[in-house]
Order: sequence, then C-alpha cells, then structure tokens
Amino acid sequence: MGQLTEQRYPTVADLVSTARWATERWPSTAALRRIGTSRGGRPIHLLSVGHARRAVLVVAGAHANEPAGGATVRHLIPRTLDDRELRTGTSWHFVLCADPDGAALHDAPAPRTLVEYHRGFFRPAGPEQPEWAPSLVPPGRTPPETRALESAIDRVRPYLQVSLHSTELGGSWVQLTRDVPGLAEPFAKSAAELHVPLEADPVDATGWPAAGPGVHVMPAAGPTVAFPSMPDEARVSTWHHVHRYGGLTAVVEVPMWASDVVGDCTPHPAPGRELHALAERLRADARVVAAFFEETADRLPAVDDALLRAARWALALAPQLADDWSRPQPDATTAYLRSVEAFGRRLPLRAAAMLLRVLEDRGDPAAPRLDRVVARWCDAFAERFRARWVPVEHQVEHQARTVLAAAGRARPGR
Repeated sequence: MGQLTEQRYPTVADLVSTARWATERWPSTAALRRIGTSRGGRPIHLLSVGHARRAVLVVAGAHANEPAGGATVRHLIPRTLDDRELRTGTSWHFVLCADPDGAALHDAPAPRTLVEYHRGFFRPAGPEQPEWAPSLVPPGRTPPETRALESAIDRVRPYLQVSLHSTELGGSWVQLTRDVPGLAEPFAKSAAELHVPLEADPVDATGWPAAGPGVHVMPAAGPTVAFPSMPDEARVSTWHHVHRYGGLTAVVEVPMWASDVVGDCTPHPAPGRELHALAERLRADARVVAAFFEETADRLPAVDDALLRAARWALALAPQLADDWSRPQPDATTAYLRSVEAFGRRLPLRAAAMLLRVLEDRGDPAAPRLDRVVARWCDAFAERFRARWVPVEHQVEHQARTVLAAAGRARPGR
C-alpha cells in the first residue's frame, strides 16, 4: 500500500483509502478522525498510529501545488505500522491533506513537463494558505483549514511537527524552527544517494543560519521575514504553534525537477547588477500578465473565483518584490541568486497559468495567446536551470528518510 508503482501523485481520496486500510488492518493501533472541514465542505483527516504520548505530527498538502508530501505520507503510514521499533515510545500522526479544496483545484497528478504541471496549476492566495494565514489575516479570521491544523497540534502536542513541501524546480532543503543537531549529515547523505541536489541558499530561508548544507535554522531572535513585500512571518504561522508544547517544526522541501545550479555556494562576482537584472525581468513578466488581465477584464467571471484571487495575489506581489531586490546584498552567493531567479520566474508564471485556466474554461479568445506565453516561460525556465525529473519514488524516499532522521534526533524544548 505504501509502494509507488507509477510516476503519479496520490489524490486525497487515495490517501483516505490508505488510512482506512490501515485502520481495518490494525484496528487497535491506527485511528482515523475528522479534525475539521474546509471552506468548501471537504473533510480534513488525521490518522494516528500508536498511543504513546511522545508524538510526531506529519502534515501533507499545506500547499496545493506541492504533491510530494501526500505521496510521502502514503509511504510512511504502512512503514510506521510495520516497524514496531518506530512506534516504541512514539506515536505517529498524519494530517492527510491540510488543504483539500486546493488539492481539488490543482490538477496535475502525473506531469511529464513543466508545461503540463502549470496547465493544471493552483496555489491559493497567501491569506488562504493554511500554514501562513495566521500571519496574514487578523486574529479570529483564520480559515477553517488553519484551525484544523492548530487543533491537530493541540490534540497531539508533538515534540516534532514535519511539514512536507516540494518545489517544482530546484533543490532540496530543510527549514527548522529550532535546531535538530545531527540532521544535516543524514539529510545530505540521502540527497546524494538519490541524486537530489541540495539548495544551498534558498530564498525562503534568507537570513536563517545554516546548520549544514541545505539545513537552515530560524534565528533565535528578530524578524524572519525575508522581504518587506512578503509579510508571512514564521513565528506567527502554524509552524510555530507547536512551540507552546515544547516542540519544533521541520519543513522538508524536495524538488519535482532538479537543478544542480542551486548548489553553488561561491560568492557571486556582481550580485547588485544581477539582482537589478532579475528585478527588471520580474517587472517585465508581470506587465505581460497584467496586460492579459486588462484585456479580458470585462469577460472574466463576476463571481468570487479562487483561481482569479490567487492569480491576482501573485501578480500584485511581483512589483513589490522587485523593489525589495533592489536593496544591496554584497555577499550574495551564486546559489542565492539562482534561487531568487527561480522565484522571479515562477511568480508571474503561476499568475499566468491560473488566469489561463479561467480563460480556457470560458473559451476566451485570448486563451491561446496566453497559453503560448505559459509554454514559452516553462520551456525557458527548464532550459535555464537544466531541469531533470526526479522520480516520484526518489522524492518520497528522500522526504521519508528526512522525517525519520529528524524524529530520531529532535528533542523536546525546555
């Protein structure tokens, strides 16, 4: 039940089926419960394996467009049931999908190219993302998906929460809200064995100290926001909610398509000039998408649409982010600048891809032209970063190894 036989990511229904199979086969060990309901009325499930008070919580599906986590959970469920040693003194709890509405909208179960991936793309606007909503909306207005995650943490009180993420193109890295001594070595070893590059200086962890290659620890004090235009703050997210119980969160990223260019730690010879060029590219690409929005404004649906909200939110970030990149960063590494470039390419591409889905559904005459833009940007992205597909079983094995390594080394805080 935990083995992958094809290059396809499981659906939420697949994950629920695996969880029900687990409870039927191990009724005294595994229990499935509903911990919440999405805005769209879909159930949010938690599968618990074992009864020990010392607990690990694994979260899949926090971002709809990052499907590797669901596949990893499907792999870990039978693994934790079969291996009694893993359950000795530790219980395992799995949020099968934190955002089932988003998962229903992201439609790319078996992408063979970046173009296929983006033609089914969906990632909600920041305030609608379960983990980040607490830092982007006023207290009391967090979405039900966030409340379900927080209720799972409150119920389990884990010493370790692992949030499973993936990037469409790049390398693998880990973000820790508190250090896990010794994690960097097995993480790097796993990546090497599975031919997954480590993203040495990811833009997501800007300003976070490194505990080893690809492993970044949240600073002990001060803000963790990388750029003023990106107000999502780790200390207000569900990642940090676990700290009230002495726990910590490990965020494990794995690429769908790998790029070796994100591992170059050498100082870039001209970071200011490079950042300026990347900012100008981001502004130019954003203008292209904005022109399609302007052209089709009177033909877009008047009703509130998740795809359009997300596309507009991503597009609105672009010029602000470009301004952030204009600030001097004299010590920037080549890896960091490649991570910035990847971020700059994907932001307008995502906005274009989601707008395209809306236009295609309506048979809009602008859709074929926007489709050509999306295809051209995807091809250029893949060529620029020398993208190579990471087999799904390698994505899953690397995440699973990292989860188990973190669980064996993390200790409750004081």
